[in-house]
Amino acid sequence: MPKILLVEDDEKLSFTVQCFLQSEHHVVDVVPTGEEGIERLSSYTYDMAIIDWILPGLNGVEVVRQYRALGGRIPILILTAKGQIKDKLTGLDSGSDDYLTKPFDLDELSARVRALLRRPGHTQPVVLAIGDLSLNPSSLEVTKGGIPIHLPPKEFALLEFFMRHPDEAFTAVALIERIWSSESDASSESIRPYIYRLRSKIAAGKLPPRIKTLRGKGYIWATR
Repeated sequence: MPKILLVEDDEKLSFTVQCFLQSEHHVVDVVPTGEEGIERLSSYTYDMAIIDWILPGLNGVEVVRQYRALGGRIPILILTAKGQIKDKLTGLDSGSDDYLTKPFDLDELSARVRALLRRPGHTQPVVLAIGDLSLNPSSLEVTKGGIPIHLPPKEFALLEFFMRHPDEAFTAVALIERIWSSESDASSESIRPYIYRLRSKIAAGKLPPRIKTLRGKGYIWATR
């Protein structure tokens, strides 16, 4: 599940876009100012950002410029009511990857988001498979030995993350940062039930659990 930062001060629009992207199985953080946008981009991991041009305080173009100057590389989509060619060039020259003029259709936004997430460096395998466990990020299907397994969104996101990072240890805080929105009240304690339920659903008979707890280090998807 890609994690997206939306920087938009129009509450109605940001709520609409957030709900829409969440319905398309993205994790979405929303902030209303450019300063908060830079802070989030500097402190958290995202797969892409959608940034409005006109923001209170630091505008969207400056957010992009500062983020790129810091070495940020994720794809960025600029939203704006400015429709002149010179404005589009200014937005793109700032370091953004694409430009969408308001008002826009949500289906077009969806297409732009998919295109940016498919760019080199962000392209991800269509199907993940380890042993007899298979996960399809596009269809949101998980099977074990060919038998479907139903997973709620957070369990699916955890499994996908572990399968993309086999044999790497992650603290509970790192998992929360990557999978939960920054506004979530999830904690190291509250993540345990998700791990427990996921383990039980993908258990392999008498074999040791694939998701192991490492004392003092967190959790790891063990392939051996």
